[in-house]
Amino acid sequence: MHDTTVLLIELGAVILGLGLVGRFAGRIGLSPIPLYLLGGLAFGQGGLFPLTASEEFIEVGAEIGVILLLLLLGLEYSASELVTSLKTQYPSGMVDFALNAVPGAVAALLLGWGPVAAVALAGVTWISSSGVIAKVLTDLGRLGNRETPVILGVLVIEDLSMALYLPLLTALVAGLGLAGTSLAMIVAVGTVSIVLFAALRFGRHISRAVSSDTPEMLLLVVLGLTLLIAGIAAKLQVSAAVGAFLVGIALSGETAENARSLLTPLRDLFAAVFFVFFGLNTAPAEIPPVLLPALALAAVTVVTKALTGWYAAGRAGVGSRGRLRAGGALVARGEFSIVIAGLAASTDPRITPLATSYVMIMVILGPLTARWTEPAVRGLKRLMDARRTRREPAGTDAVRREAAVPDAEGLPDPVGGTGHPS
Repeated sequence: MHDTTVLLIELGAVILGLGLVGRFAGRIGLSPIPLYLLGGLAFGQGGLFPLTASEEFIEVGAEIGVILLLLLLGLEYSASELVTSLKTQYPSGMVDFALNAVPGAVAALLLGWGPVAAVALAGVTWISSSGVIAKVLTDLGRLGNRETPVILGVLVIEDLSMALYLPLLTALVAGLGLAGTSLAMIVAVGTVSIVLFAALRFGRHISRAVSSDTPEMLLLVVLGLTLLIAGIAAKLQVSAAVGAFLVGIALSGETAENARSLLTPLRDLFAAVFFVFFGLNTAPAEIPPVLLPALALAAVTVVTKALTGWYAAGRAGVGSRGRLRAGGALVARGEFSIVIAGLAASTDPRITPLATSYVMIMVILGPLTARWTEPAVRGLKRLMDARRTRREPAGTDAVRREAAVPDAEGLPDPVGGTGHPS
């Protein structure tokens, strides 16, 4: 009875605290993720208020949080949208991988953490946060912008790549060897292919079988099916998160919309618990030694993500200002980086504090770069033009203006923009 009382008190304090910090983050216009991570640090070993009775319960809640995050992500996409994105955006996806995974892998090798840690840290720096970016685009009123489909296309490629990357990482962490890893990848590719085929051909029938006019029944069926498939996927070394993502893809239309509205509050609750649990596994004393590498990685990958957005938007014919906005919007990292670091924590204990520091930095920088990259570059360009004008002889400025070819937004595109509106 005493243990139950302490459990309820601790859980109540944690959940109430999450609610308060979430409201505070909303008021100052930031994602609550870094505050959730800080809360986990405060409640973990070496923190201010270490938990004693509820840590095991929070661990289970964190597993559910990952599953719900990926399920809701899958519900956002239909199989046809995924196939279309693969066909049109795969060059951008390859550039995204090369520019953003390589810095993480190189950093792990330079730190002497070994090849498995290099694969893990590559994923941490590669994958942008779909949840944070979608919220930022909504808050900034950019959902109708021309660059937004490009941003979403890059995110779709990244999310689908996780269906192959997570099983690979799981096999490497488990030490399955070449044969075991190859088998895990074959199972993963086969599973994804079968689900996409079934969703394309029989998506309506699957959705109709799951659908229900009673919200309670729909919630129970979708949640139960997701947990079941996630458990089977984990048993097959495919990753529970990937199983949940594939369930979301298989559902479409009205069923997906109804399930999304029912499950979103649950997702938000358990996702917050997931970030707290990750913080619980990180001792605050472990943060300072990895803070410098985290800052260096953040500095490098802010630039590489901006270049990714610039390239991807340029392929779609977006003008220079839209390309800058696309690059700034892709900077944020979040839920996937934490999932990857959690999987790889056993390979090197330093990955967890480094990933925690890196995600906290990037999830704060992401909304700022999304909002200010394009205005900052425009301001810098105007300043440089003004300085150049003061140095040039009289009459030179008029000749230069006649020679300049502005894009459709009235700005010269010095980096080879297409001239189309952004």
